[in-house]
Amino acid sequence: MKITFLGTGTSQGVPIIACNCQICLSNNPKDKRLRSSIFIQDGDLNVVIDTGPDFRTQMLRENIQDLSAVLFTHEHKDHTAGFDDVRAFNFKYNGRAVPIYLSEQVEEALRRDFHYIFSNKAYPGIPIIKLNRIDSTPFKIKHLTFIPIELLHFKMPVLGFRINNFCYITDANQIEYKELG
Repeated sequence: MKITFLGTGTSQGVPIIACNCQICLSNNPKDKRLRSSIFIQDGDLNVVIDTGPDFRTQMLRENIQDLSAVLFTHEHKDHTAGFDDVRAFNFKYNGRAVPIYLSEQVEEALRRDFHYIFSNKAYPGIPIIKLNRIDSTPFKIKHLTFIPIELLHFKMPVLGFRINNFCYITDANQIEYKELG
């Protein structure tokens, strides 16, 4: 399994617009970070977790040609705003739907913010997706098992994911200890 960190920046990215702090003015490439997202590649499985506003740039920068599925950690715009750009993969796959894995809260936000994707009148060129509702129950995408981890982002529920011996957690302020069965 290969993990590519597509972005590790804050909700605004780094540097932040109009910020004159030492980090934002830095010439160090490590201080140029897009919003949080990862790409998981395992054999023929290619999964992105979160499609923030930098999604298009991240896909182009890493030359990602195939997308098996998208997972969402939570509904904030810095994790969902690039959702519309999933359609590029529909064009490549002759209209095949991209599976989307998301909680009920994320689905509500996507239906509100991207209402045209879910409209009964299919507008030409919209993303073609297949929604898969998830909760804290482990699920598989092809051969890989994803174990959702319930977390809090202040008081808002978010999900992290454990995949094999790798764990991806973003925007969490506490992790509750839970004995695994």
